[in-house]
Amino acid sequence: MSEMIAATAPDAPTLVDRGLWSVLRRRVTFWAPVIVLAVLGLIALLPGPIAMLFGGGDPRACDLVDSALPPGPGHPFGTDLQGCDIYANVVFGTRTSLSIGLLTTALCLVVAIVLGTIAGYAGGVVDTVISRLTDVFLGFPFILGAIIVLNSLGKPDPVLVSLVLAFFSWPTMARLVRGAVRSVRGNDYVRAASVIGLSHVQIVLRHVLPNAIGPVLAIAATFVGSVIVAESTLTFLGVGLRAPTISWGLQLANAQSYVGTAPHMLLFPALFLSITVLALITLGDTVRDALDPKGR
Repeated sequence: MSEMIAATAPDAPTLVDRGLWSVLRRRVTFWAPVIVLAVLGLIALLPGPIAMLFGGGDPRACDLVDSALPPGPGHPFGTDLQGCDIYANVVFGTRTSLSIGLLTTALCLVVAIVLGTIAGYAGGVVDTVISRLTDVFLGFPFILGAIIVLNSLGKPDPVLVSLVLAFFSWPTMARLVRGAVRSVRGNDYVRAASVIGLSHVQIVLRHVLPNAIGPVLAIAATFVGSVIVAESTLTFLGVGLRAPTISWGLQLANAQSYVGTAPHMLLFPALFLSITVLALITLGDTVRDALDPKGR
């Protein structure tokens, strides 16, 4: 009997079945951010050689004689107040800012997938407990909480900043996972898998998660951009990263008092930050729309 049910049970639809790639590959709003992010990823992997293309290549090679120079030969983005090459600092800051965004998002995804899947699939008391836990975190001001924790931990590094940001950021993504799992668990292929005797773990791993994770991954791209902005905000407020760490947020914080006299100090880090966040948000929105049948 179980063999007959297994033979007639509908298979769980996959992203390939939905034609996700066939939809994405025809969209400029997919390829444009992908190209931008690929270039930024290359910069993050090879900051030294890329920094040497148009300048000295060393972000810490500073000369006060060259203080606050405008863009020119040898310093395409100009120099900061200490005479450091802004171009080299922007290039090396790419690795720090992207790594914080990706690490924080990965940590949030792990926690959100575990707790959100358990809550959405189990339901009942388990769902209630996890949902109230997320409400507690959501009710606490994100920036205020991060400021308090970072101030109490001394001098933060990129890993510590990522951990703090993840600690306060996972509930939003967990709720999204919970909602996606709840919408999937009642489908025919999930019920058929239960009838033929698959364990709950097998059902979740084979049928529920593969079909609930798509919208979550689409939001994750947007989430990376939000994390980069949050890190820059905290650093700008003086509670995030500190020298000698190099990041876009630090450059913006150092340039805030010299916007009138040396606007290039603020312009180029802000431009890279804006382009990165815009590319991530555009990619996330495009994938999300492609996953939505109504959006096609």
